[in-house]
Amino acid sequence: MSRQLRDVVFVDGVRTPFGRSKGQYAETRADDLVIKCIRELMRRNPNLPPERVSEVAIAATTQIGDQGLTIGRTAAMLSGLPNSVPGFAIDRMCAGALTAVTTTAGGIAFGSYDVVIAGGVEHMGRHPMGEGVDPNPRIISEKIVDPEALAMGNTAENLHDRYPAITKERCDAYAVASQTKAAAAYEAGLIQPDLVPVATRSADAGWGLATTDEPMRPQTTMESLGSLKTPFRSHGRVTAGNAAGINDGATACLLAAEDVALELGLEPKMRLVSYAFAGVEAEFMGAGPIPSTEKALANAGLTIDDIDAFEINEAFAVQVLSLLDHYGIADDDARVNPFGGAIAFGHPLASSGVRLMNQLATQFAQDPSKRYGITTMCVGLGMGGTIVWENPNWNGTTEGDAK
Repeated sequence: MSRQLRDVVFVDGVRTPFGRSKGQYAETRADDLVIKCIRELMRRNPNLPPERVSEVAIAATTQIGDQGLTIGRTAAMLSGLPNSVPGFAIDRMCAGALTAVTTTAGGIAFGSYDVVIAGGVEHMGRHPMGEGVDPNPRIISEKIVDPEALAMGNTAENLHDRYPAITKERCDAYAVASQTKAAAAYEAGLIQPDLVPVATRSADAGWGLATTDEPMRPQTTMESLGSLKTPFRSHGRVTAGNAAGINDGATACLLAAEDVALELGLEPKMRLVSYAFAGVEAEFMGAGPIPSTEKALANAGLTIDDIDAFEINEAFAVQVLSLLDHYGIADDDARVNPFGGAIAFGHPLASSGVRLMNQLATQFAQDPSKRYGITTMCVGLGMGGTIVWENPNWNGTTEGDAK
């Protein structure tokens, strides 16, 4: 029996403001951050009957404590969704939420789901990356992976070695631009619609309300970055200023079959075109988006010249610049992360994929001449993930025509 695959659309996405490790969410549970996002999605989309949600997929890199216990199911239950709504947990390190989206999108296309909630959470203040893990000793003894690959900062320094044209100065300049663009996006009110305020509490400060991304440093300059230490290598190039920090936060989005979205009166913001994951040497983890993007474009029958908008996760500036250099794209290309990226907002590992999607959807909404965009990120242990999206409101013109 042949089966017609259905188109999958991104309907809506939200996130908590991101926090610094040991910062505004120091005494907030990880699962409560996810629950806040799920409840906000349902509140913002009153046309969606809760019983029509087919699945809840939530990613976490460190699935322990309040990020464990099949968090997709427990978060669904605690969010007030009907008991009929199942859920599961996902781990693909930094690409957790991105994988939650692609995995459930496949189910939608195949007809197994109609509407899903997909997202991710990472409370790195409570659960540092690697907490409780027990790597098989063969990984080191048989030299399957260089021990340096187990520290992401070391892999970024290795990427500098591979791409000597990507200097520390270029990375610092990129980082300053990310901070500047993020501050401008806040000033223009472009980030706030994605954010869910979160009530916080601490023994010292009492009750509070998290409404903005805590890691942002809008006053960053080349001079201030130039004085930072290079903790991963003496006289290295990777610093706390040109890399994402150690952060806490959660994200969630609504995906649906396009015909179901139309039936329920849900307005799609993006249409999924293709996706791909790829592996690289773990020691050069940051290069992962290069082959994953090549595969995703090939799957879509597109080239890089067809892409009008990019949201690239800024785990490290060198990782973004390696992808741009591969495709001959300028460091300051206006299509790339126009609202800033993880260097400014933060990177709570498994949650970040949906932040990229939110910002790409904003790019599409701002400019209907943009037809195709990508969300992409590097992934620990040597992987990359890329999704190609289409603007459902594309007006049939190019950016040049529109201008």
